[in-house]
Amino acid sequence: MKVERERREVRRDRGFSLIELIVVLVILGLLATVVGPKVMDRLGRGKAEIAKLQIDQLEGALGLFRFDVGRYPSTSEGLGALIQNPGVDNWSGPYLDKNTLPKDPWARDYLYRSPGQYGDYDLLSLGADGMEGGDEDNADVTSW
Repeated sequence: MKVERERREVRRDRGFSLIELIVVLVILGLLATVVGPKVMDRLGRGKAEIAKLQIDQLEGALGLFRFDVGRYPSTSEGLGALIQNPGVDNWSGPYLDKNTLPKDPWARDYLYRSPGQYGDYDLLSLGADGMEGGDEDNADVTSW
């Protein structure tokens, strides 16, 4: 009886066989190939949604600037006019909570043009590729 008990204890201490480890690694690899692309797709869409929310916040600040000054900041004044007076009367800013301009989710500045091609102003992020146009993760996120 004592010998049998010792054999069982020895078997428990041996660990996994090489074949068991290979089977586990193959299963993990299959899971990664199925789940990985879906996770990356969700991450890309999440960044675009963050950019849209930040553009909405900037649009609100631009609206307050226009209400006070009577116009939107010019292209040369840029979005910086929302946090520092560009030398205009009736400026009551800063118009952003943290007194800093947010970067887009890809760590680049938002582009601002006034007058815009699509409205009083154009406000956009160039997406993951940093170039105008594109699709999916590389698509521009715009205010229009």
